[in-house]
Amino acid sequence: MPRHKSRWKIILIVVVVIVLIIIGWSLMHGSAGARRGAFGQGGKQAPVPVTVVPVVRENVPVYLTANGTVQALQTVTVQPQVGGRLLSVDFKGGQPVKQGQVLAQIDPATYQAAYDQALARVKSDQAQLATARENLKRSEQLIKKNYVSQQDLNTQANTVKQLEATVAGDKASAESARINLGYTKIRAPISGLAGIRQVDPGNVLTTGSSIVVLTHVHPINVIFQLPAKDLDQVRSAQAKSPLPIAALQRSGDKHVLASDGVLKVINNQIDPDSGMFTLKSEFPNTQTELWPGQYVSVRMQVATVDDGLVIPTEAVQRGPDGDYVYLLQKDNTVTMQPVTIAGDVGDTSEMVSKGLKVGDKVVTEGQFRLKPGSKVTPLAPGEVPAAKLAPAKGAPAKQGQGRAHKAPAGK
Repeated sequence: MPRHKSRWKIILIVVVVIVLIIIGWSLMHGSAGARRGAFGQGGKQAPVPVTVVPVVRENVPVYLTANGTVQALQTVTVQPQVGGRLLSVDFKGGQPVKQGQVLAQIDPATYQAAYDQALARVKSDQAQLATARENLKRSEQLIKKNYVSQQDLNTQANTVKQLEATVAGDKASAESARINLGYTKIRAPISGLAGIRQVDPGNVLTTGSSIVVLTHVHPINVIFQLPAKDLDQVRSAQAKSPLPIAALQRSGDKHVLASDGVLKVINNQIDPDSGMFTLKSEFPNTQTELWPGQYVSVRMQVATVDDGLVIPTEAVQRGPDGDYVYLLQKDNTVTMQPVTIAGDVGDTSEMVSKGLKVGDKVVTEGQFRLKPGSKVTPLAPGEVPAAKLAPAKGAPAKQGQGRAHKAPAGK
């Protein structure tokens, strides 16, 4: 029995060793296959397919960009100029109103009575003035016959002057009463959009009560700031012609308005704390795309550079040492090329002032798989690499298999 158990133990050990050898061989074979998938013959890394675009020369618009706040051209808080009970409100919140339009009505009874009294006083004093003028005229005739003394004549003349002053004061009082009566109809001081109504009919108003806020939004302003280093460039460009400004969504990739605005005001001082200066632009806003208080990005064209070097925005990479691109070499390898970006060119391109020349080809897609010296397969925009087909058993791979081809149109 002991010999039988010993024999089975030896057989079990041999089986375990064989299984371990098979597993190890499989792992090594799989690892080698994986390496062959990533590397070509001789252990070399397979070329990485990338999209490349040549550097070109264009007339480049130079922009300055900033974040801006939309501001109404005018904002007016409508308040009554006389107090009294509010009879009616004749506007709807959120709706446009015209300058001079009646917005509300205050009870006019008290002001009508005051106006009528002032008119009556005018008429009474005018009658007294007419009598005094007749008396003065008669005295001037009688003094020639020595029927009236010079002192009485002077008294009559002074009475006429006093009554003339009284009538003038009465007329002024009547005009004031008429104006106050007119103020019982509260009218829009500007054209614009009405806000939320702040009073209701039946309320007793004073001259400090707020009825509604009106905002003038056609046209509208956008306020933004730029660094002090840009001041001379902006002032010089503004002196030549009004500077066009585009309003973009905060992401900076979509226009808020179809039409551009123009720069209207450059503020007369630089903020010493922030080192920024403020600018005000004006937009037509015909469709009310901009709303007071809204945040937008603004892009202002300050110059045009003739024959500037332009590359797609996607080509530019940001590194700890600054901007760079992957530059295609003659042997289809890439190198990291530092570049100096002079400014944005619209929404999709950048102007380069240093580091590249016309005809250089830069990588715009596939950079995440690259490092300096990487072998690449350069593709034109829209072109994709062909899939490598496995050759039939015993048949050699066809030459040229795997060459890049253009993607079908529309796909």
